[in-house]
Amino acid sequence: LNCGADAARADDTTSLKFIVAVWLMQMVLTPNPSIQCRDKYGHGFYHDVTGRLLCPVDYNWNDAIVQEAIRSYHPDYRVTSYSWPSFLYKDGQYDATNPTKGFLKGELLVKAVKHIFTSPSSAEEDPETLQPDASTETPSQVHLPKRWRTTGERRTRWMQQKT
Repeated sequence: LNCGADAARADDTTSLKFIVAVWLMQMVLTPNPSIQCRDKYGHGFYHDVTGRLLCPVDYNWNDAIVQEAIRSYHPDYRVTSYSWPSFLYKDGQYDATNPTKGFLKGELLVKAVKHIFTSPSSAEEDPETLQPDASTETPSQVHLPKRWRTTGERRTRWMQQKT
């Protein structure tokens, strides 16, 4: 079983480079140039969409001077392993007073994790539609799925009753 699960996860990670290109194309109405899934040329900091996602939270990617400085490896705009890219944060917003706010909540990151660890189709689900609207339903009206017990749980419960 573990072998099958590992193979399925490997298939999901293999398909990730193609689906990420699709997600990036959906993020912007008309990325110029378009993002190709089979060719890495022009990606990274050399493309506005991927550059915005990879830009460290310490810099403002909207500033053309910052873009050029990062692309030309200017010493005042170094991107190192200690630089946190903006795609790690929800909506790409970093709060210097509370660095953990929105951390690891970036839309692209969450989709990639869902794609690998749950299923590719779960990455496409809209989280807004999965959560009940608190204004329209009370807790007693929310229908939660039943929890199925495994054979081991039944056996344990039966043994506890016997003793």
